[in-house]
Amino acid sequence: MSAFTSTALQYSSTSYLQSWAPYLEGTRDHNSRCVRVRSYKPTSQILHQQNVARGLTIQNTATKPAKSPAEEEWKVKRELLLKKRVKSVEAKEALRLQKENNFVILDVRPEAEFKEAHPPDAINVQVYRLIKEWTAWDIARRAAFAFFGIFSGTEENPEFIKSVEAKLDKNAKIIVACSAGGTMKPTQNLPEGQQSRSLIAAYLLVLNGYNNVFHLEGGLYSWFKEDLPSVSEEE
Repeated sequence: MSAFTSTALQYSSTSYLQSWAPYLEGTRDHNSRCVRVRSYKPTSQILHQQNVARGLTIQNTATKPAKSPAEEEWKVKRELLLKKRVKSVEAKEALRLQKENNFVILDVRPEAEFKEAHPPDAINVQVYRLIKEWTAWDIARRAAFAFFGIFSGTEENPEFIKSVEAKLDKNAKIIVACSAGGTMKPTQNLPEGQQSRSLIAAYLLVLNGYNNVFHLEGGLYSWFKEDLPSVSEEE
């Protein structure tokens, strides 16, 4: 279609993708990858109104729910994380803290990824889960994922904090980990760093009263790359 043009969209530099990025992960992180897609009207515009024969107009009911804390702008999240002194640690330091200082590694990846491989004694509470419902809004989001070639789209897990509270008290020493990790460190290309699932999870934790929250810099990708201990739960 002539209305579509090939465009390279980078999550770190595109505000539109930044609002979608936590969800555009399917079963893997896409935070630092350049995704080539066709530019298109936002799904909400495509589905909002359709004109059909004889002037009949159909209004779509795919209304986006109110913004949740996880959907807050990254700048706001980062400011709170810095204010609460959430520290980023590299993989080897995380392992040392786990062994010597009773830190718990909270793996916030989807359950399937956790079962493939994870640090020993890590706890899994997914901050994003596979989209479950089939409301008009959920269908619209599935369509948006499909534009990026992702057919296992995710949504925020509404039970995240409740599930964490069932396993860890507010004084627990936690290192939050996801696949890619993200960073709060400014760079020339990323003056505010780059958010990730683990940083979003860390934000939700401090927002809900957790006092000892660290973040795994480089994510579990770096953990596995450095050949640190890992276990699998796959059959």
